[in-house]
Amino acid sequence: MGLNYYQIKKNVQSARKLVIRATNTAGSGHPGGSFSMAEILGCIFYKYLKYDPKNPTWEDRDRLVLSKGHAAPGLFSNMAIAGYFPESELDTLRKLGSKLQGHPDLKCPGVEFCGGSLGTGLSYSVGIALAGKIDEKTYHVYTIMGDGESDEGQVWEAAMTAAKYKVDNLTAFLDRNFIQQDSYTEKIMPLDENLDGDEPSEMWKDASRWKTGDKWRSFGWNVIEIDGHRIEQIDAAITKANATKGVPTIIISRTIKGKGVEHMEDNPQWHGKASDSDVVPIIYQELDSQFMIAPSIIAGDMTNLENEIKRCVTGRADCIHLDVMDGQFVPNQTFDHAKIKELRPLTIIPFDSHLMINEPVKHIRNYIDAGSDIITVHAEVCDESSFGEIHDLLKQNQIGVGLAINPDTDLPNWSYKFIPTLDQLIVMSVVPGKSGQKYIEKTHEKMRRLQHILIEHKFTGYIEADGGVTLDNIGSIFADGARAFVGGSAIIGQQDVRGAIREFRNHVMRSRRKILLDTANELGGSELVKKWIGLHVVGEKQDQIKKIAQEAKYL
Repeated sequence: MGLNYYQIKKNVQSARKLVIRATNTAGSGHPGGSFSMAEILGCIFYKYLKYDPKNPTWEDRDRLVLSKGHAAPGLFSNMAIAGYFPESELDTLRKLGSKLQGHPDLKCPGVEFCGGSLGTGLSYSVGIALAGKIDEKTYHVYTIMGDGESDEGQVWEAAMTAAKYKVDNLTAFLDRNFIQQDSYTEKIMPLDENLDGDEPSEMWKDASRWKTGDKWRSFGWNVIEIDGHRIEQIDAAITKANATKGVPTIIISRTIKGKGVEHMEDNPQWHGKASDSDVVPIIYQELDSQFMIAPSIIAGDMTNLENEIKRCVTGRADCIHLDVMDGQFVPNQTFDHAKIKELRPLTIIPFDSHLMINEPVKHIRNYIDAGSDIITVHAEVCDESSFGEIHDLLKQNQIGVGLAINPDTDLPNWSYKFIPTLDQLIVMSVVPGKSGQKYIEKTHEKMRRLQHILIEHKFTGYIEADGGVTLDNIGSIFADGARAFVGGSAIIGQQDVRGAIREFRNHVMRSRRKILLDTANELGGSELVKKWIGLHVVGEKQDQIKKIAQEAKYL
């Protein structure tokens, strides 16, 4: 079964928007901690958790305990998406008589634990897990804890108890975002090392300073350390945890408080504070503007693709783009499913397989079995029947479904019925199969035109720009509507892949900031622009955004 990468990403994005909606309507709440655990909850809910919204007390269900109960909006938003109650019910958050209060409460069907007092969730989870073992049940207990609540001694008493009784049906996540209610965790009660200054990202980046895992190992736990916003790392960690016998597992997840909304990120002010109504539409737009960088390894050394994969890993690519060419649909030939299967063990980063081949319906199973996480086929070699077969097979195997169109191809009419469930649309911006081409300029207009069609037909996936994407044009391509970018010679062709990817991201970020400022100016003129800029108080963001606003003559 595949990673379910795109579906998890879509649900995580929807959940974040619901958190903003709910806390804004309530006028209070905790978006920061809800966002830092968003990908963790997404993986648990939409890949691993056994549950039945119509029968929330099902005896054999897995249990999800939110120990950091103030992040209840994050839990409730995922419960709504999962079908426990309508999304509209989130508008009752924190209202008298609502089952959705500021902390999880058992009055809400599907909630497993009343998470008011911090530091108690792990003890409760150990009890549930131990009861499951005594009763010979197969359910698993997943617990999410905050790093701030780890100041509580009861957490460590529970840690000793879990190890003593070998509750290997318990997996705990530590949401390690370095911020608690009053300040940065390392300034109050360090789990790693003391923090000098106000840059928690320095702790996040420097593995030599991480001591938290050693503490948990000393208590007898299996410890896995990950980037808590990388879906593939969370997925791999849960798989390992479920396979570990004889000891409980803790997954220490390095996260960013407020992740996904730039002014909230690493900002203690957003531990517990709702967004004002006038900025909510801008935040929604920002959440809809998440993006990915996918290096294309065929732009590197084709005789040593293993090394190109390793360079992508070192470069922290979001996905790895695999251009499969058969020498028939396109004049060149690269590799097939056998090579993808050979490369798959080298990394857990998602494989974005772009099949430039004839009759893909005959070969699709091979690319599923090879370990692709996203598979895109070309509209030019499909019809409604064959693409429908491909679509259904990929969905059944939790593989992302992509459709590609060449520069001179428009979306065929038969494709419209698939748009609502399509995960990716590749808009080719060069003639496929030929190297060294420049971005075809008329693609800008084509992509903007496609945006209207896709919105009209309820597209929730990513438009991927493939071909000729460089630092000079990636900002304008982002403005056209692309949210995934394939980089060939501009990334893999560079000696420093990590630096190239960083620059790609920086250029997209600048374009995104400009678009958000445009929206602020459109909605509220210079006053809203000033307010939006003023929210960005961490690091150098405010000065950078202010400069963009001045260039646009909004100030």
